[in-house]
Amino acid sequence: MTGAALFTHQFRIDLLRFWRNPQSRYFTVLLPIVFLVIFAAIFKGTTIVDGKTIKLTTFYVPGIMTLGIISACYVNLTQAVVTQRESGELKRLRGTPLPASFVIASRTGVGVVVAIVMSALLLLLGDLAYGVAVPQAMFGLILAVIVGAATFACIAFAISTQIRAADSTAPATNLTVLPLYFISGVFVPETQIPKLLRNIAEVFPIYHLANALRQPFVEPHGAGISGGDLLVLAVWGIGALLVAARTFRWSPSALG
Repeated sequence: MTGAALFTHQFRIDLLRFWRNPQSRYFTVLLPIVFLVIFAAIFKGTTIVDGKTIKLTTFYVPGIMTLGIISACYVNLTQAVVTQRESGELKRLRGTPLPASFVIASRTGVGVVVAIVMSALLLLLGDLAYGVAVPQAMFGLILAVIVGAATFACIAFAISTQIRAADSTAPATNLTVLPLYFISGVFVPETQIPKLLRNIAEVFPIYHLANALRQPFVEPHGAGISGGDLLVLAVWGIGALLVAARTFRWSPSALG
């Protein structure tokens, strides 16, 4: 079997495995929709982003996209990788011709596909239920979704090597993202966040993913590309990929 055929086979298996898992489907695809409905029902009015007045529902559509991408490509993926490693599943895979790079690339590809589907559903719901105009700058939005999903998938593999028990995965991943959601402009408009907290948030990729996804909604004309934010995401992604490639482990922690 050629390398391309081997990767395609693994990608298909990973995608089917995700789709056949009801828990994965709910928490990854449906939960962001539930969040959008709740936020849209509670918060009304307008806010200011980059000097422009927009509806809060327009603010929350890309914000919940950010939440959904991170949930799919970081939180859930980290838990899946750690669980498969600690259960011995990855160790059994090591006896096949499948290299670690294909494992990382396949799961990253699944994360990108899921992120695109989830983002499309949020766009559709925002347009039909809340009058959030679909941006004309779709290229910038799609690019932000792809780069963001790939970045957080690479971070998931890098972080997974530092977690030695499946039970520790959810607390560890949620601890790293929940505070950042609130200071990165995902749930709270940036104008309401103290400057010190904004400065802290700018160091991390969540802030830049939220900005990159929001740019096409705030600037509906043109390409809608937030080059600086995408560059920061790419740096985080490449750095995490290098760490993951060097530290990836097939065997359970107890076996080294």
